[in-house]
Amino acid sequence: MRKQISNMYEAQHFKLGVFSANCSGGMAITKVEERWDATWENNIALAAMMDNAGLEFSLPIARWVGYGGDTAFQEQSLETITWATGLIGKTEKLTVFATAHSAFFHPLVAAKQFATIGEIAAGRFGLNIVCGWNQPEYDMFNLELPESHDVRYQLGQSWWDIIRRSWTSTEPFDWEDAFFKIKNGRCTPQPFLETLPPVMSAGSSPQGQAFAAKNCDFLFTVMLDIKSGQETVQTVKELAARTHKRDIDVFTTTYVVCRPTTQEAIDYHNYYAKDMADHEAVERLMSLMGMHAHSFPRDQIQSLRTNFAAGHGVYPLIGDPDTVADEIEKIALAGFGGISMSFVNYNRELPFFIQEVIPRLERKGLRVPIGTD
Repeated sequence: MRKQISNMYEAQHFKLGVFSANCSGGMAITKVEERWDATWENNIALAAMMDNAGLEFSLPIARWVGYGGDTAFQEQSLETITWATGLIGKTEKLTVFATAHSAFFHPLVAAKQFATIGEIAAGRFGLNIVCGWNQPEYDMFNLELPESHDVRYQLGQSWWDIIRRSWTSTEPFDWEDAFFKIKNGRCTPQPFLETLPPVMSAGSSPQGQAFAAKNCDFLFTVMLDIKSGQETVQTVKELAARTHKRDIDVFTTTYVVCRPTTQEAIDYHNYYAKDMADHEAVERLMSLMGMHAHSFPRDQIQSLRTNFAAGHGVYPLIGDPDTVADEIEKIALAGFGGISMSFVNYNRELPFFIQEVIPRLERKGLRVPIGTD
């Protein structure tokens, strides 16, 4: 299958998108009054702002069980496939991803959902494949979380292979392996214009990176520093080219605190991520990730406590517009093709980023002004 035409493939731009706006609190585990309220109205307003500014994508986090604490962090969330379908109808250019757990959706159900949303999106739908790590979510579904990271990705591979088989088979097919048994499998409709959507997967473990190198257009990986991030980009790109004869782009995820002065940004960061952190929810998330996820080195999780409160432990972009733009340039020079961003309050803070940081990125040659690409 050939790829859909999506702005995710636009070579002239360092890609910018927003992450986790479908979830209460976004990525900030804080008790400040202005923390993100993930209502449908707020999501529509955010998507329209991104669309008008030329940002490339919106990426949701698939959350089924929150993390408690005083704020019930991420307890309220909009289901990602439904959310993506709705936002596509409210935008014109934005690529909207759905995030799907391979363990929670039967592959033939998922194939039909994705093919249907592809018809609606006409090229602006993307798929984010998640192979799972969150024990309470598995408990809720009465499923066993495999202790082996290898097994989680083996299941994910089987799931994705079945979806692609259902999208390409002209006749019903049978399938049986360690994870699924299917008789007379099929999917209608077929994908839009018989093309695959942009596919991404998030992973920092060797297994996650190998899965993305084999199957995905984009890998999202956690970056702790620029040097190690550059090494990851090189490793994953070489793996995809050498083993699978294919290209892959590597993104990382960030949280942004951008203010007119760097001191203002630092002060607000300290306020919401230290003074007003929801410590109970922070400890709950860190404990679960330390036990089951492989996004962060075990010996570094505790040292990242403030970053977890500020933005799930991902890479911080803190400072005035020049500082933030310079930091994004470093990420681009390390070989990354884009970033996702989160804010304490997306609708209040993204306008300043659009107004001040994006023109600086254009002057650096990382993006092309709207209307000239």
